[in-house]
Amino acid sequence: MKIATWNVNSLKVRQQHVTDWLETSQTDVLCLQELKLPDEKFPRAELEAKGYRSWFAGQKTYNGVGILVREGLVVDETSIVRNIPGFEDPQQRVIAATIEGVRIISAYFPNGQAPGTEKFAYKLRWLDALHDWISGELAQHPKLALLGDYNIAPEDRDVHDPKAWEGQNLVSPEERAQFVRLVELGLVDAFRKFEHPEKTFTWWDYRMLAFRRNAGLRIDHILLSNALAGSCTSCDVDRVPRKWDQPSDHAPVIAEIG
Repeated sequence: MKIATWNVNSLKVRQQHVTDWLETSQTDVLCLQELKLPDEKFPRAELEAKGYRSWFAGQKTYNGVGILVREGLVVDETSIVRNIPGFEDPQQRVIAATIEGVRIISAYFPNGQAPGTEKFAYKLRWLDALHDWISGELAQHPKLALLGDYNIAPEDRDVHDPKAWEGQNLVSPEERAQFVRLVELGLVDAFRKFEHPEKTFTWWDYRMLAFRRNAGLRIDHILLSNALAGSCTSCDVDRVPRKWDQPSDHAPVIAEIG
């Protein structure tokens, strides 16, 4: 099964990008973040016409997550969860579904703005809640994949210029410690299972020719439970959609699991 994550930075703007990419990539399950549209505006019928069913938690202007599933794959309709249970949050950031026996979670982690701000404190609270929920999910679902825009670059090698980013959000010790806590639950960074060129990133700012200069960060991740990691045969970043007209500032990340 080929699974992927992509922060599309507005599904309304990039719906054609998504359908074009699904056709060429032959992805089975695509987790989306930053839909930036309410549920009633989600293009469910259009995606079904392209062969994908969808589940989503939308929000006008900001946030929003979804899971697109190729027709023919078995989805447990009773398994759908929106947002982190027990964590009161008006922001739509999580949706989960069990697909072909695999627990798939699409998550849009908070940005955090800057250490010391209320938005950063919210990010840490959210990460604590996510950690505790994932711990329980792993107990129920040995085959689990947590895909999304984590808004965390786990190591300096995931940052184009670590010195320039020092002290900022996305790379702070607190955020990186939270990433490690998730891994310590029994999750594996699928990307790091394989050899990749240095300075392989998933996000580039729209400003200052960042993509052309490859001045990016690796903040979009696929973490797999040990039961899945052993059957993961590849994990790559597809930079091609970042070159398209009016692209998202993120590139898709794709993993193949047995």
